[in-house]
Parts: sequence; C-alpha cells; structure tokens
Amino acid sequence: MAKKLKVTQEKSIIDRPKDQKATIEALGLGRPNYVKLHNDSPQVRGMINKVSHLVKVEEIEEQGE
Repeated sequence: MAKKLKVTQEKSIIDRPKDQKATIEALGLGRPNYVKLHNDSPQVRGMINKVSHLVKVEEIEEQGE
C-alpha cells in the first residue's frame, strides 16, 4: 500500500516571501481551502516542511488492487 499525503492550504499567501509563494504553487495549491493529493516522497515532505505554517497535512493509506 502506498501512502498519500492530503495537503490542504489553510492560510493565504498574501504578504509571504516569494519562495513560500512558489512552494505553495509547486504543491498545486493557491488559495485557502484548496486540497491536493501527493505521493509521499522526501521532496514533497521538504516542500510541506517549508510552508507547514500555511498548510494542514493528513496521511492517507491508499488501497491496492
């Protein structure tokens, strides 16, 4: 079973540094309450860590065939 991460943007990126705005965009978010599913990887975890104060993360177990 593969792990997925459900990333929900909770706060606005107004008045945030450019690197945080770019990270939110790279995660596929952009506005509060946007939700995106990502595969669990070190790269995604690093991006989430950089903007952890703006997002909420839930781990989801994906069922195999």
